[in-house]
Amino acid sequence: MLSRIAESLFWIGRYIERSDGTARILDVHLQLLLEDPWIDEDTACRSLLAVMGSPAEGPVQRADVLARLGVDRANASSIASSLSAARENARRAREIVSTELWECLNTTSARMPRRLQSEKAHGFFAWVRERAALAVGIVDTSTSRDEAWQFFTLGRSIERADMTARLLATRTLTEASGPSWTTILRSCGAYEAYVRTYRGMPIAANAAEFLLLDRLFPRSIIYSIWQAEQCMSAIDPRIDRVGHSNQVLRALGRIRNELEYRPIGEILHELPAHMESVQLVTREASEAIRQRFFPTQSEPSWIGELS
Repeated sequence: MLSRIAESLFWIGRYIERSDGTARILDVHLQLLLEDPWIDEDTACRSLLAVMGSPAEGPVQRADVLARLGVDRANASSIASSLSAARENARRAREIVSTELWECLNTTSARMPRRLQSEKAHGFFAWVRERAALAVGIVDTSTSRDEAWQFFTLGRSIERADMTARLLATRTLTEASGPSWTTILRSCGAYEAYVRTYRGMPIAANAAEFLLLDRLFPRSIIYSIWQAEQCMSAIDPRIDRVGHSNQVLRALGRIRNELEYRPIGEILHELPAHMESVQLVTREASEAIRQRFFPTQSEPSWIGELS
């Protein structure tokens, strides 16, 4: 497969997942601002923008967050920018991308609103999640499990681990308790799966354990990392006698072991720091993939992303 095609497929997966994850995080946090009058709106909004890699200077209100992370096409962290970038990458890989996926991304980009009113935000976020799910479903049902699918899924898995980490980081954004674990689980579509697993209402330790470490739930960080490792092994199979020469597998394996073997209580006690570690590893893995397979161009990055 040509390097430019593989790179486009990798970033289509990442951008689709980024738009979905951003919509979920914004929906949860803006709903919290509406429900809890005691939260300082400026502090909460500034913290949310920082978590999403788009820090702001000066006072910030929820309308600013909606505009900046929702429909601002000049902001690389926004939903509109992510979906537009996914469409552009699909155009570059048109000879590989199916007609159904191209039409889905093209239609989604064309229907993206220029402005977003607060009272219509929830409907907008639901629409973004539906369009992302449609795009992923098209790929999963119409793409052979060859390198094209592997690169797409590799990008999506790495981005999903990053976005789940960002969602969990919002749990401690404010001086108050932040979004409830029930709200966070529902935002991931994980509430029913959690109830079936733990057979009870969410508590901090169990909910965090589920979203971090559950090997059967596809939005958990561990599952996403495992899937990325499987894709990487299929794309670049190596059998090393000692350790891993593959830098991507080395980075992913390190954070997976750190999460799996550390007591959940310790992770909860320093949740933002651990989630920052996950984000750093996803950036490290993405950079290693770029150097190995797409060495001619620099990696697209979040605004404010640390190198």
